[in-house]
Amino acid sequence: MPALRRRINAVLIASQILGGLGVAIGIALAAVLAERISGTEALSGLAPTAMVAGTALLSMPLAALMTSRGRRPGLVLAYLIGAVGAGIVVLGAIADSFPLLLLGMAAFGAGSSANLQARFAAADLAEPARRGRAISNVVWATTIGAVLGPNIAAPAGDSVSGLGIPTEAGPFVWAAGVFLLSAIVVQLLLRPDPLITARALATSDHTPEGRSLRAGLRAVRASPMARLALVAIAVSHTTMVAIMSMTPVALSHHGADIELIGLVISGHIAGMYAFSPVMGWLVDRIGRLSVIGVAVGLLSAAALVAGTAGSSHTGVAIGLVLLGLGWSAGLVAGSTLLTESVPQPVRAAVQGLSDLSMNTCAGVGGILAGVIVAQAGYAWLNLLSALLLLPLAALTIRRATA
Repeated sequence: MPALRRRINAVLIASQILGGLGVAIGIALAAVLAERISGTEALSGLAPTAMVAGTALLSMPLAALMTSRGRRPGLVLAYLIGAVGAGIVVLGAIADSFPLLLLGMAAFGAGSSANLQARFAAADLAEPARRGRAISNVVWATTIGAVLGPNIAAPAGDSVSGLGIPTEAGPFVWAAGVFLLSAIVVQLLLRPDPLITARALATSDHTPEGRSLRAGLRAVRASPMARLALVAIAVSHTTMVAIMSMTPVALSHHGADIELIGLVISGHIAGMYAFSPVMGWLVDRIGRLSVIGVAVGLLSAAALVAGTAGSSHTGVAIGLVLLGLGWSAGLVAGSTLLTESVPQPVRAAVQGLSDLSMNTCAGVGGILAGVIVAQAGYAWLNLLSALLLLPLAALTIRRATA
């Protein structure tokens, strides 16, 4: 079993590096591309929001596929849809079509869905005492591709300048190829399937009825800790997406060029992924609820620093790093708590429900973020995002003292 765990994790890490690269290349300039095509800042947040919405809409179908057939088919399909979405984004940019851009970004979100689901695949065969670290190690693997992605957005744009493709859409050409490579890696190497193997080793009921999506909903309703985990993941992700999606636009309005925006987003993504093993170690060492509390503190600090930075690019960069760290703590702690709070047969269904809820909430947050920045400014966006953390803090304290 240890050798099998290492091999499965190695494949998941490889796919995460590639998948993280594909997502990060595209998302770095998504809001800027949307503003150029739509001609208004108020709609610029819809591009990353469409990606989040696509991730949400695809979460349950992918979860249903994984529930019935295992992790591998779901991950492969998600990467393939993401590649198609990247191609549609390029077509939308060439045709100067905002609706086509949004459609492509929605399909592009499937690549993000695959990356999110991979963390749960790492938990399928993990020992309970090391579950937090198993999840965080796969999350950490995204660091390499995710940090590299925004920094090669400019070269990717330049590489297609002679093909009649807008510079801002060039990264999506590269992203399509990366997603295709990710699908090949998973299809060929993720064997045996970790979820199917975990079910074979479990002693609980594995019947299809026992692992349906409806059974997953019943399991969440029956578990207060599972509900807390869902809230922690959704709030952490919504806060991160709302602030991060509008930061490139705010920076560009204060004179930042594409290279500087790429560096700031790279720092943010490094905060999201590079320190996830530390978060996983803390989750296993001091507990799931304590690290959710850490997430609330870090996200609050991020909103304060970024929201009061004004025209300081350094201040915004520091705030975005803190934002990434808070997201990492909330995601790792929440995912670990969710996995162990429901029975094994329904975990895949519940995990799909988690991705649905987190991305639906983040999608709404992203839509509102563009409007808030256009009407009130970036500082108000950070303040209102921080207010989302209050219910999570109250619920965590309640569960910790129960």
